[in-house]
Amino acid sequence: MHPERLSPSSPLLLVDDEKSWLHSLAATLEFSGGFTHTILCHDSREVLDLLAGREVSVILLDLTMPHLSGEELLPLIAQRHPEIPVIVISGMNQIETAVRCMKLGAFDYFVKTEEKERLLAGIRRALAVLELRRENRQLKAGLLDGDLEKPQAFAGIVAADPRMKSLLRYAEAIAVSPEPVLITGESGTGKELVAKALHQLCCPEAPWVAVNVAGLDDNVFSDTLFGHARGAFTGADQVRRGLIEQAAGGILFLDEIGDLSLASQVKLLRLLQEGEYYPLGSDLPKTVDVRIVVATNQDLETRKARGEFRNDLYYRLRIHRLHITPLRERPGDIPLLLDLFLGEAAASLGKKKPTAPKELPSLLSTYPFPGNIRELRAMVYDAVSTHPGGILSMEPFKKTIGLQAREKEESATVATPSSDIVFPERLPSLNEAGRLLVAEAMRRAKGNQGVAAGLLGISRQALNKRINHSLKTTLPPHPKKS
Repeated sequence: MHPERLSPSSPLLLVDDEKSWLHSLAATLEFSGGFTHTILCHDSREVLDLLAGREVSVILLDLTMPHLSGEELLPLIAQRHPEIPVIVISGMNQIETAVRCMKLGAFDYFVKTEEKERLLAGIRRALAVLELRRENRQLKAGLLDGDLEKPQAFAGIVAADPRMKSLLRYAEAIAVSPEPVLITGESGTGKELVAKALHQLCCPEAPWVAVNVAGLDDNVFSDTLFGHARGAFTGADQVRRGLIEQAAGGILFLDEIGDLSLASQVKLLRLLQEGEYYPLGSDLPKTVDVRIVVATNQDLETRKARGEFRNDLYYRLRIHRLHITPLRERPGDIPLLLDLFLGEAAASLGKKKPTAPKELPSLLSTYPFPGNIRELRAMVYDAVSTHPGGILSMEPFKKTIGLQAREKEESATVATPSSDIVFPERLPSLNEAGRLLVAEAMRRAKGNQGVAAGLLGISRQALNKRINHSLKTTLPPHPKKS
């Protein structure tokens, strides 16, 4: 958590019946801690009315006061305003009193004679907790709300799948957090698109800097990210600003983070923990305020177990994690993506947007898409590039998927039994097995006979014949007339 982000938007409330102590404390907070916005209250009876009328970030409360003591006031604040951290400042250095105050709801307890740095550190801790609570509230609200507040930030992402919608709501909720974001998913799922959406949500006017760190050795990584001082190495005639400095105030996106070397991982960890780095050839650290977003298609848990990825860096990066579901697990998104890419491809090629045959989404839903959305986009662009007009041909898609050659066969080829097929104790007859296979193909093709025939490697006519035969053998006999 960066210290500059802990400056409270609402004031600190100082409560003590000694006016001179209140003014002295306020001066200490301003000149030593940078807390310029404070409210002074010397009558404890006014505290609850004051809290009802305005928002405060932290309360510094004296214990020994006339009319209403701090110990009497503390549980009332905790009951009515549980979100506000209360720090007790007392002239009594008694463990029993401190324990009692903590049980009543105090966030921390300090003695007035203790050094100011301890008190300032306690206030910063309270503000950090307050910030985390606020983030959690926004996160929960974002996940429970079915609609996105800023759908325009996700304009490049098409999704109807419930898991994808939940991921987008989560991304919107964590956009306010300064912590790193880890985006995982197979190649081609759109990890960089999600990262760019985060940029649009949190700081659209600030810089967006992206770099693929795969294959970078430690020296190149350090020079690319941190820059170098003049004379750092042979040929370093000028000072070079690293990408981190270029991304100041915005987002630095590190793609393929799973391939980062262990030496470079140490430097990235220091940047995340301390907010500082060393340009090559410099002994003076630089600090920068930048949001780090990383992505990988690798299993970091496995790399961590093999000692190829640092434990501490992994847990530091995965404070917020977004895992993108592969396309094969979200077939409901295929029609939407197909329509999007048809429009994009037609526009880029200067053609009229073609009409997709109604069987095409069903055909595509039977394909596992190892290349995910990127592969679907390539399929569509290839098909549109050779499209003469009218309804789009299915042939380029069938060719890519591998059905075209199989459809020329009039009957299914006997295959080696697959280990994925589990047979019952009683083997089905060939007719029974055929009916089961046809039923499964029709299920996968969502009732489309053309697609189902392609899956089975037979013609549509042959499939239709098998379906009719199955219906005849399963229908009950016609009742005889009396």
